[in-house]
Parts: sequence; C-alpha cells; structure tokens
Amino acid sequence: MSLTPFEPFRHLENVRRELDRFFTSDFPTIRTGFGQNFGSPNIDIHETENEVVATCDIPGLEKKEDVNINIDNNMLTISGTVHRVNELKEENMHRRERFVGRFQRSVTLPSPVSEDGVRATYRNGVLEIHMPKLQADNRRRIDVEFH
Repeated sequence: MSLTPFEPFRHLENVRRELDRFFTSDFPTIRTGFGQNFGSPNIDIHETENEVVATCDIPGLEKKEDVNINIDNNMLTISGTVHRVNELKEENMHRRERFVGRFQRSVTLPSPVSEDGVRATYRNGVLEIHMPKLQADNRRRIDVEFH
C-alpha cells in the first residue's frame, strides 16, 4: 500500500484547469469576441519532444521593455503595455477598436519547463516563447539504507 500526502487544494487546481480549458477551447467566440478588449491576448501552446512553445498575438509592441514574461510554478504569465501615439483629435475619431493599454495573460503549461534557456522573439505582432522541458533525468533517486 502506497502512502499519498494529503493536499487539500489539489482539487481546486483541477477545477481551475478545467475552467481555463472550457473558456479557451470550448467557447472560442468568448475569447475572440471579448479577449482583446479586456487586455487578455490570445495564445496558442504546443509542445515538441524537447520544448513547450507559446505563440501570442500582441500587435503594437514597440520595444522589449513593453512586455514581461514570467514562469513560476509551471505557470506562464505574459504582461505588458501597448502604447499607441494618437495623432488624431478625439472629435475626428469615429471608431476605435484596436487595443491600447495594459494586458496580461496567465496559462498553465502542459509540461514542467526549465527557466534556463528560455528564448522569446517578437515579429510581425506575434510573440513566440520557446521553453525547454525539464528532463526526467534531473530527478535524483534517494537510496534508502536498511539496517
């Protein structure tokens, strides 16, 4: 019989993961209809044999200081600010749909990743983040001495 440590909030993590999956994949119109307006950019995540890759649409970034990428406890958080210089007077503006302001998006990663060796590129309004997976070989086996 194996012993399992008691984790009282483990079930809440499962509920959060299911809600995240529900709102991002089951109802894509909710994300595309409301996501950009509320500062939550769309993101795709896929994995290869050696890495997890996140691709995020963030048009309008002008410099690298405008975006922050954090990985903590298998959670990827992308945040920052989109600045747009408005040359037009407010009375001449008829429609404003492009996002301006602060944004943030946090997603759970499908596999544990190493914070070392993370690469991020931004091209044509798309941020791409390559995160190397943690190898199972990093786990150290503890030898138990029996007397």
